[in-house]
Amino acid sequence: MSDLEAEHDVWKALRREALTAPDGWLNIIGRYPLEEGTVSVGRAEDNDIVLSAGPDRVGRLVQDEEGQVIFEPADGSEPLRLALSKSQPPRFTSGQLLLEVMTINGENALRVRDTQSGAPAALGALRSFPFDPSWRLSADWVRLDQAHRLEIDTSRSIRTEVEATHKAVFTRDGQRFELLATHGSAERPQFVFRDETARTGETYAAARFLFGEDVTETSIVLDFNRAVSPPCAFTDFAVCPLPPRENILPIRIEAGELKPDGH
Repeated sequence: MSDLEAEHDVWKALRREALTAPDGWLNIIGRYPLEEGTVSVGRAEDNDIVLSAGPDRVGRLVQDEEGQVIFEPADGSEPLRLALSKSQPPRFTSGQLLLEVMTINGENALRVRDTQSGAPAALGALRSFPFDPSWRLSADWVRLDQAHRLEIDTSRSIRTEVEATHKAVFTRDGQRFELLATHGSAERPQFVFRDETARTGETYAAARFLFGEDVTETSIVLDFNRAVSPPCAFTDFAVCPLPPRENILPIRIEAGELKPDGH
């Protein structure tokens, strides 16, 4: 086994660990849009938001006219004014539940995880194409002449605006291709793409995600062996960006994760 393949096996183990973690994507039991006003949350049937697990009374969420949210725990402890953030949703716990308030386009929603869910343990093998070192590519990292504002659709038809400042330019079999980085960070740009393996049903139909590595001013590594199925391939309670038209590639990328079983 080569060093690259050994590193890839470590990466695969970490990928599975992240999916099945208490704050992973497999144990989400609900997503509930919030509006101005007060809602009660808990397992008891008389709550405004009725959960399938956890305490009968979790507490109340109060959203004001400016969209700010306060959580009032049912146990009478100090209310929490939540620091809303699109990239780092505020989290709080109640019994076995891990709750967060996520914000998209200025609209808030409560997302709830059951940390005692059996779903993570039931995850089958994450199938993938055989590791292929030729799909670990060094690409040009090109700054756009001006930031490119894009309207991106999502898996739940919630359109969002993003700003792209760079594109990765790579060559495969003598052909030149480009991918816009629409999410992520400067150190870890995220590419949302689709290729011909999605059309044939081998990979997840909506998209796959790829994170750039070893970023410099002019170069970036694209390891398509680490292309992953998005969260919405594992749960209906995720909101995943879809690829911009620039990132729909007319080639087969036979590397990375295949479509999860059951999807």
